[in-house]
Amino acid sequence: MTMPAPIISNPMAIEKDWIDYNGHLNMAYYNVLFDRCSDEAFELMGMGPNYAKERRLTIYTAEVHVCYVQELHLDHKVNVSFQLIDHDEKRLRAYQEIRHVDGWLAATSESLSLHVDMAGPKVAPFPADVMAKVEAMRAAHAALPMPERAGRSIGIKRKSA
Repeated sequence: MTMPAPIISNPMAIEKDWIDYNGHLNMAYYNVLFDRCSDEAFELMGMGPNYAKERRLTIYTAEVHVCYVQELHLDHKVNVSFQLIDHDEKRLRAYQEIRHVDGWLAATSESLSLHVDMAGPKVAPFPADVMAKVEAMRAAHAALPMPERAGRSIGIKRKSA
């Protein structure tokens, strides 16, 4: 199986109920868009809804850092990307971008996800068949450059006196 690098979602529309009183996409719904693309990536790695239902193993999000770059509005359509930038036997680190279909950057997200045995629930290693798909995706994505916006931290930049 050839893994796309990066994974790019089909175009997604902004829904009317997602627009806040400021007239733009509410911050929570950027995460919905990121999550929908992540679900596509997890499915490619063998960790979709059937995985959770049949094997009682799943993915939990442990940490997310979102940067809101440019406002989205009701009439906008977007594509979301997913790049697997690191992994180990229990964790995935991913970088995502939401881009307007015209190409401009609306938001970025970097996340750390945990592989979880739902019986605990507790963090657990990926089974061998899933790890092979994770490694295949990482190998495909390793050819991509490290995103410039990955690894950002929150802080207030001070001007020197």
